[in-house]
Amino acid sequence: MACSAILLDGVSKRYGDVLAVDRASLCVDRGHVVALLGPSGCGKTTLLRLIAGFERPDAGTIEVAGAAAAGPAICTPPERRPVGMVFQDYALFPHLTVADNVGFGLRRAERPTRVPMLLALVGLCGLGDRYPHELSGGQQQRVALARALAPAPDIVLLDEPWSNVDPHLREELRSEVTGILRPLGVTVLLVTHDREEAFSVADRVALVHEGTIVQEGTAEELYFNPASRWAAEFVGTGNVLRGHVQDGLVRTTLGTFPANGASGADEVEVLIRPELLELSPDPEGNGEVVRREFRGHDVFYRVLLDGVELLSHRPSTEVVPLGARVAIRLHEGHVPVFH
Repeated sequence: MACSAILLDGVSKRYGDVLAVDRASLCVDRGHVVALLGPSGCGKTTLLRLIAGFERPDAGTIEVAGAAAAGPAICTPPERRPVGMVFQDYALFPHLTVADNVGFGLRRAERPTRVPMLLALVGLCGLGDRYPHELSGGQQQRVALARALAPAPDIVLLDEPWSNVDPHLREELRSEVTGILRPLGVTVLLVTHDREEAFSVADRVALVHEGTIVQEGTAEELYFNPASRWAAEFVGTGNVLRGHVQDGLVRTTLGTFPANGASGADEVEVLIRPELLELSPDPEGNGEVVRREFRGHDVFYRVLLDGVELLSHRPSTEVVPLGARVAIRLHEGHVPVFH
C-alpha cells in the first residue's frame, strides 16, 4: 500500500448509543482528490475527524501517509500527522490578521518568508493586514486554505467548504480551490452532501450511508453502475421499473434487459437513467408527454407509459410538444438490476 495516502480498515466510532461510523474501509491514493459523499448525519465529518486525529476510533486502523496513525495500540496526535484541515466555518481567529492566521501554526522564523508566499498562492496579496470580518466569504475560505497549507501537509481535508457560500459563487470557488491544490500534488479528501460538487471536482467518490462506505469509484461508475437502489437514487434521478426474470432477461413494460446475474422467476427492479430514454413524436406511439420542463440547455419530460410515469432528459434541440404521443427508445447503455 505504498501508494496510499490514507488507508482506513474496518474503522468504527460510537458516541453513546449512536454508531457514527460502522466498519468503514477506504484507500485514497497519493495526489488524488477524493470526495466523501452522503446525506447529512451519515458519518462523513466523523470520518474526516478520525483521519485528522481529533477523534480516536473504537475499532479498526488508520494509516496516514504510509504510517500507522490510529489503532488498538496507537493514536498519533493531530499535530504529528501530515494533515491540514479546512473547517466548514473556516475557524479563523477573529482577533488575528490574515497574515497571523496563516502563520499561526508556523515557527516564528518561517513566517516572514512562508506567509507572503502562501498569500500569493491563494490570491490574497496585499490583504495580510486585514482581519477576517473585513473579507468576503470566498476570501475567508482562501485564508483558511492557506493556513491549512502552511505546514506543507501531505493531505488536505475539506469539510463541506462551500456550504456557507452563496450558490452562484460555489462553482467559481470550487474551481479556485482545486486549481490551487492540484498543482501542489497534495492528496485531498473532501466531505460533501452535494452530488454535483463531488462529481465535478473529485477523481473518485466514496459514497457514505449510515456510517459505512457502501461504494467507491469514479463519478461515472457510481452514476451508471450503482451498487444498490439507495446508491442509485442518491447520486441521481432514475426510472425504477419492476420486472421478472426469465431465461436470463428481465422483462418490463419498457422492454427486456440482461438480468445481470438474477435467476429464476425473481421479481427485480431495473434502473434507467433519464438521459437514456429517447423520445420521438409518433401518433401511434405508446407513450404520452404529460409534463414538460424547459431548462435552457435541456428539457425534462414526464411520459406516461402503460400507467407508469417515466422521466426523460433530452437536449433542448429535440423539441417534443406537451401532450404529444411518442415512441420511446432506450439508448444503448448499461441497465443495473437490483434484487
